[in-house]
Amino acid sequence: MKYQTTPNKAANAPARTELRAVLVGLDFGKGNFATSLDELFLLSKSAGVDPVTTITGKRASPDAALFVGSGKAQEIADAIADLELELVIFNHALSPAQQRNLERLLQIRVLDRTSLILDIFAQRAKSHEGKVQVELAQLQHLATRLIRGWTHLERQKGGIGLRGPGETQLETDRRLLGVRVKALRGQLEKLQRQHATQRRARGRNSTFSVSLVGYTNAGKSSVFNSLTKAGAYAADQLFATLDTTSRRVYMGEVGNVVLSDTVGFIRELPHQLVAAFRATLEETIHADLLLHVVDAASPVRLEQIEQVNLVLKEIGADHIPQILVWNKIDAAGLDPRAERDEYAKIQRVFISARTGSGLDLLRDAISEYAAGNLVNTVGQTSVDDSRNMHV
Repeated sequence: MKYQTTPNKAANAPARTELRAVLVGLDFGKGNFATSLDELFLLSKSAGVDPVTTITGKRASPDAALFVGSGKAQEIADAIADLELELVIFNHALSPAQQRNLERLLQIRVLDRTSLILDIFAQRAKSHEGKVQVELAQLQHLATRLIRGWTHLERQKGGIGLRGPGETQLETDRRLLGVRVKALRGQLEKLQRQHATQRRARGRNSTFSVSLVGYTNAGKSSVFNSLTKAGAYAADQLFATLDTTSRRVYMGEVGNVVLSDTVGFIRELPHQLVAAFRATLEETIHADLLLHVVDAASPVRLEQIEQVNLVLKEIGADHIPQILVWNKIDAAGLDPRAERDEYAKIQRVFISARTGSGLDLLRDAISEYAAGNLVNTVGQTSVDDSRNMHV
């Protein structure tokens, strides 16, 4: 056997309810393949799947029909038969044709990385806004795969009495899907207007706004709870937080600061999710300061920082000042400290949200940025007033 199973069952363990799955990953010679595969394992566990085995391979480029090629596809089929598996999860984005061809060959459900992340988001969304955003992303992803639902009509074969019903049903589905997508977009636009009204109110009150961003599972919610005592849900799992949570925090001389916890990012974050979650990410786009939370104990922390910055650029938030918050220093064996750049501005703060070490330095850093922002705001207001008086 070329594949290896994951030993996670005791001999007399109770029966598991999770779907038994095989994970598939191909190394195309780009990026950190092993880390990406480990991440797929965690994503699968977060979705409630039991990843029994992993199959890997190397290719110069994906196969047009099956993505993995016929030989590797047969290896997957053998694993499914030997281990009685119920699901195949690819660590890649599959085209609709590749997914359809694989399901026909393997006679089992096939998910790609995008579908898996969408499923996790669907499970975790709690607020009305979160559910609307996830449903919109799922429908947009489904739009390219509608044909999969009607293969029983054998549209590919054509023939008398077979073409018409298939086309009619597909067109009906597309129309209904389009109507639902339009309704969801309307709801999101209404939510965006509400957020804009709230931001204008904060702007009139000159309230300094801070958003926590970072790679999923870096500890954003733990940092948020440590600073605000909000008790927001935090867990050692991917995408524990989907819905934005905001709290006012008193920061001494600078007064109240609004702190917002946002959804975590991940490599190859589906574009449908970035677009659908734009209403949630608006808090990030319009923040005065970003606290970019980093897992200091992660061996790929620099790559994760780069991935987060790529998403921030995609949503138009790359111009906002950042403080890198190196969290989990207790696990990394680091000491709490604050580092400044050549302009004497705080650039990094090393903390542990779990132990509370370095949190005082982070509060001081936020206060320092907020104080500077208030000075700039007062100065700009004075200039504007003087211009008005001159006129």
